[in-house]
Amino acid sequence: MRIPFTRWPDEFARRYREKGYWQDVPLTDILTRHADSDKTAVIEGERAFSYRQLNQAADNLACSLRRQGIKPGETALVQLGNVPELYITFFALLKLGVAPVLALFSHQRTELNAYATQIAPTLVIADRQHTLFTGEDFLNTFVAEHRSVRVVLLRNDDGDHSLDAAMRQTEEDFTATPSPADEVAYFQLSGGTTGTPKLIPRTHNDYYYSVRRSNEICGFNEETRFLCAIPAAHNYAMSSPGALGVFLAKGTVVLATDPSATLCFPLIEKHQINATALVPPAVSLWLQAIQEWGGNAPLASLRLLQVGGARLSATLAARIPAEIGCQLQQVFGMAEGLVNYTRLDDSPERIINTQGRPMCPDDEVWVADADGNPLPPGEIGRLMTRGPYTFRGYFNSPQHNANAFDANGFYCSGDLISIDQDGYITVHGREKDQINRAARR
Repeated sequence: MRIPFTRWPDEFARRYREKGYWQDVPLTDILTRHADSDKTAVIEGERAFSYRQLNQAADNLACSLRRQGIKPGETALVQLGNVPELYITFFALLKLGVAPVLALFSHQRTELNAYATQIAPTLVIADRQHTLFTGEDFLNTFVAEHRSVRVVLLRNDDGDHSLDAAMRQTEEDFTATPSPADEVAYFQLSGGTTGTPKLIPRTHNDYYYSVRRSNEICGFNEETRFLCAIPAAHNYAMSSPGALGVFLAKGTVVLATDPSATLCFPLIEKHQINATALVPPAVSLWLQAIQEWGGNAPLASLRLLQVGGARLSATLAARIPAEIGCQLQQVFGMAEGLVNYTRLDDSPERIINTQGRPMCPDDEVWVADADGNPLPPGEIGRLMTRGPYTFRGYFNSPQHNANAFDANGFYCSGDLISIDQDGYITVHGREKDQINRAARR
């Protein structure tokens, strides 16, 4: 069974393969390529998982789900916070060919019900520590309303629904059955201007390219020790380069529950963190904390601070190298695909004043006026884009897609931008006020 989605036209798919963007390799390869390594992959509190342990736990969970009747081509609703189980679950489902929606831990019944209505999941994986799942009322109602759900697993559950137990059940002869690389791997969440986020189908091919290319631009490697202090399920935290980039490079991810300086500064010192990603409000809090620490914050190991999720003011950007003492990289991306980075060797002026340029030579980006006509460099208008990792349609949303795409397949993100002569983008706002949920993009 294949999940329906809007495909790239054949001539584009052919071109993207010929140019090596699409390599027809499933996302499971990001983990399995290091499956025999005892290097630490992820740390959370006092817990640490090596690559071998992370892969084994994913295999165990996949086996348990297969025994419970979960099949390739089905969908899952997952709601886990900044914990290793998020990545274990993600890879386990990819190994089974099951496409998850990764709900944010902040989401409540409205969002979860909306996602379930759209994808009709056969599986729900959540956490007893979430207020919705501390008791049985919401879960019982949810399963009764969404009859497609056959299996429920819960983190921090000691009973029949234990996710922890499922990850420990060893299976000798597990064979992965990931979906084909040109099919849907999982669903990301749109930024959304109002209401419930729309679902974005991401294929193995397009998402893997985004991660690979992000690593090349950002310089992630085996020495990368990345602090993930924004919501781990966000596209930004997953793939820009995020945790998937770290895993691909065989680095180490350290998880934090929030980006507060009181939590993150000691983690940076303890684990010798050299890269992290924040949103602008968190940057402001870090700069304030550094002043309160009298300039003695333990950040000497930090080499790269990525800032994205919202427009970073030039005033704030200029303070980062001087006061935090590390390289700033601006990130302007979207869960729908397109990602722009300032480059590590860009001039300070460009890094401070722009949100970067597209990462792929075949990213087609232009600025449209209100009537859909192209505008010259420097003029402000609507961002229009298509490319090898930018989707071609929201899931099961024909009416919205008719308004979000032009006749040539260019996506209109709703961002108001200008592009200079060198292709660097400056973000000026949005056509409509957008709900800012910390790091949606």
